[in-house]
Amino acid sequence: MFEISPAEWTAILLSLRVAVVATLVATPFGIALAWLLARHDFWGKSFLDAVVHLPLVLPPVVTGYLLLLTFGRKGLIGGFLADTLGIVFAFRWTGAALACGLMSFPLLVRPMRLSIEAIDRKLEQAAETLGAAPWKVFFTVTLPLALPGVLAGMVLGFAKAIGEFGATITFVSNIPGETQTISSAIYSLIQTPDGDAAAGRLVIVSIILALGALIAAEWFARRATARLHGN
Repeated sequence: MFEISPAEWTAILLSLRVAVVATLVATPFGIALAWLLARHDFWGKSFLDAVVHLPLVLPPVVTGYLLLLTFGRKGLIGGFLADTLGIVFAFRWTGAALACGLMSFPLLVRPMRLSIEAIDRKLEQAAETLGAAPWKVFFTVTLPLALPGVLAGMVLGFAKAIGEFGATITFVSNIPGETQTISSAIYSLIQTPDGDAAAGRLVIVSIILALGALIAAEWFARRATARLHGN
């Protein structure tokens, strides 16, 4: 019952690989967007914020289909990348990482934005009055103070990427060893005779990973609160 087969290990390791890559690639964009939304008021800000959170409310299959239209071999961007750079996303693990990164992006950005908004602007202004350039203020004052929130966002994004299913299976299908993550493996196993035991093992692994990520995110959030209050 508790002996994980090689095929199950492949799905678990692929899920971890996809989630790690998705989180690492999305993080710089998340930090930049969180800072933009937290520190600036501009025309269209509400619309941009809505677009960022759109994957949370759209059916995941819709997101996956839009990715297929955009980044597929015949898509507007996907066709260009495939023909000129040889980069293919559709039906590849890289496409799974793209789908997971997009679906987890709102959960990654939100804690980062809240963490930046909680920083006292006077600290940044003090650095500016001492002659620090805006980019230096960001990297030496804003980012270090927001780091617990950044880490919390990364952990939540990672957890979401681990469990992503709808957009991934629509965009990259369910190919064992290439795009079959934990979620898609469970989906296949529950439709297979005598697959309940293997599906149960993967469910337990998923719960452990999700709980670990949520506990880590809560710990980072508490650290952020304590740090901002000087405790």
